[in-house]
Amino acid sequence: MLPRWHILYGAVFTAIIAIAAPNVGWVNLLLIFLASFLIDFDHYITAVKRTGKWSLKSAFNYHEDQHDVIHSERSKGIRKRGDFHLFHTIEFHALIAIIGIFFSPLFFVFIGMTFHSLLDLLDMAHKDYLYRREYFLTKWIRDKVGELE
Repeated sequence: MLPRWHILYGAVFTAIIAIAAPNVGWVNLLLIFLASFLIDFDHYITAVKRTGKWSLKSAFNYHEDQHDVIHSERSKGIRKRGDFHLFHTIEFHALIAIIGIFFSPLFFVFIGMTFHSLLDLLDMAHKDYLYRREYFLTKWIRDKVGELE
């Protein structure tokens, strides 16, 4: 899902929370909103790592090119994993949730991250791209160690 949609849906989600739970506070609402799209920073990190270019435009171009690669591969029956995104893993979400129990601002970050990930799952299921993402950090590490053997 493109960042503009995460920003729009994140704003709507945050507004709904503000209406449904007016005692949440504007700082916590801001954390939910920002987390609903800034979780995609790992996409930027991946693009910088792959291209060696730091510009945001280069990162967007990299991901547009990857989208073209996906379509080309799928037309040939190829279905392989995409880039690894640490912030989108179950373990990272769990870590933020656990810390959020003790440090409440991270609980609101967790809410925004979870909303973002649910949007991603719905979007990828709709496009039949669920196979592209690695959801578990531990599996990714195990696979990387297996490649070294």
